[in-house]
Order: sequence, then structure tokens, then C-alpha cells
Amino acid sequence: MSAKKSLSGEQRRALLATPAGWLACGFGSGLAPVAQGTFGSLAALLPWLLLRQLPLPIYLLVLLGGFAIGVWACNVAGRALGVDDHRSLVWDEFIGQWIALLPLLVPALLPPSGFAWWMVLAGFVLFRLFDVWKPWPIRWLDRRVKGGMGVMVDDVVAGIFAAVVLALGLYLQR
Repeated sequence: MSAKKSLSGEQRRALLATPAGWLACGFGSGLAPVAQGTFGSLAALLPWLLLRQLPLPIYLLVLLGGFAIGVWACNVAGRALGVDDHRSLVWDEFIGQWIALLPLLVPALLPPSGFAWWMVLAGFVLFRLFDVWKPWPIRWLDRRVKGGMGVMVDDVVAGIFAAVVLALGLYLQR
């Protein structure tokens, strides 16, 4: 099965029947008929509203745990689908998006006016830009690292790139 093909009804049911599949497809957000990565990134904003209330060290532990669980879940789901990185597997977008929004949790980076929703939109757009564009080393990782780690690692780096640009933009707003 090619990574470009849509899932059959049987594959969708099999994916949603396991905890690994449910998580890997972003609680169903990766089953959108188009733009699965964008829908996964949008869905990631909902839990982020709760996660942003955590102290920064706990948030970082959630990211680390989410990454590790994502490697496992995407590996299991990819094997079940017969494709390493099917477009319906979007847990990597969740972790990448949460990394991209990390600067919004650092009070010293926020402008004197404080948090604003345009910052979330900027983090979202920056993450999607780096995830789709895949500048080096993101493209290199995407092509060479396989399995659950391959699904996750390129989006982690895209999230880091987006976080750096967002942090720089916030710093310049000060």
C-alpha cells in the first residue's frame, strides 16, 4: 500500500480498534479525507490548552513521554497498515506542534502585553511550514529514519525549527 492511498474501511476500523492506532492517528484527526497533517496539528491545539498550564519542567516531561509513546504507537500502527509513515499517522504532529508552541510558555519571551492568540496562530503556521517544506536536516531524517522513530523525529525537528523562529519573533516584539 502506498503512503498516498486512503485507508479502507477495514484499515480504519483496525487502526481505531487499538490504543496504539487510536493514538497514532491523533484520536481520529488523522482520518480526515485531506490535509491530515494540518488536521492533526489543529487537533493538537486542544490538549495544548490544558498542557500550557503545567510548569515548564512537567511540560517537557510530557513532551518526552509523548515522543516515546509516539514512537511505539506509530511503529505498531505503521506495521498494521504496512506503511512506515502513512499520512493518517499524525501523533508526530501533536508532539511537533507542542514543541513549536514551547516559547509561549516562557514568560521572559512574551511581550509586555503578555500572551495573545496570534502567537498560537504564528506557532501553528511556522510548524506547518517547516513540516511541509522539510529543509535540511528534516528531509534527510524523513527519508532515512524508518519505523516509529522515523514518523516522529522529522516532526520533532520541524517543531524545534518553528519554536526557534517563534522565540526570535517574540524576542523582537519585546
